[in-house]
Amino acid sequence: MKKHLVYLALLILAAVLLGTQLPTQSVEARNPTSPPPNDVAVTAVGSDIDPEAMAALTRMGTYLRSIKAFQVEAVTTRDEVLDSGQQIQFDSKVNFLVRMPDRLRIEVENVRQHRLYLYDGKDFTVWAERANYYATVPAPPTVGKLAGEVDDKYGIQIPLEDLFYWGTPQSKEKDITGAIDVGPSEVGGVTCEHYAFRQKGLDWQAWIQMGDFPLPRKLVITTLTDESRPQYSSVLTWNLAPSFNDAAFEFAPPKDAHKIAIAEESAPAGAEK
Repeated sequence: MKKHLVYLALLILAAVLLGTQLPTQSVEARNPTSPPPNDVAVTAVGSDIDPEAMAALTRMGTYLRSIKAFQVEAVTTRDEVLDSGQQIQFDSKVNFLVRMPDRLRIEVENVRQHRLYLYDGKDFTVWAERANYYATVPAPPTVGKLAGEVDDKYGIQIPLEDLFYWGTPQSKEKDITGAIDVGPSEVGGVTCEHYAFRQKGLDWQAWIQMGDFPLPRKLVITTLTDESRPQYSSVLTWNLAPSFNDAAFEFAPPKDAHKIAIAEESAPAGAEK
């Protein structure tokens, strides 16, 4: 099975994301000579990049970096492509609890696995609940540094890690080759502006909440490097005033849990670690 991992797609994205509340509204394919339905105008500019679409991403990133604590529930759907070319769809639920800059709790649950990621400012722990195995490694002092380090050293990709990159120098706005404002839309009863972007190997869309809280409420990513065009989608529900204490970020292993070591990934010959 040729798998298209959601989290890898998100890593490549690194110029997008976040949200609160759910459903979707699609833009129907239409003849270029026909007017958009429902009087929704799709903005197009000669340079292929609408400055307002890019400005919307900047506003979102600036706002996200201003939030000091939050809880996000993401309901995700992703396609996996069989060797036959047939697409199989899988759903997951991801729950984030974050206190910037140095606390993180992520729970991932689907039919295949139930994983818990914990970071307390000193250590990073991964627990596979169904297998009852866990591993703990020393961690850097901030959430932003954590995502890159555990990926580089251990090949562990934190779900929706772009959440911690957007609005920072690590975001990749320069990789965007196309950006349009699709028009107003609604996600879970929340009024949003719908944007579509292009970059090498990816088409992606973001529904950003209008008003003073420009949170991404939905995103869809289409992988262009596979002829089957598999997609990933996520709708996000936000709580900007979560209730928690430090124990939420600390791991107390069950008595019968098995501790294992995480091997560091080997760098290719001649490459720097």
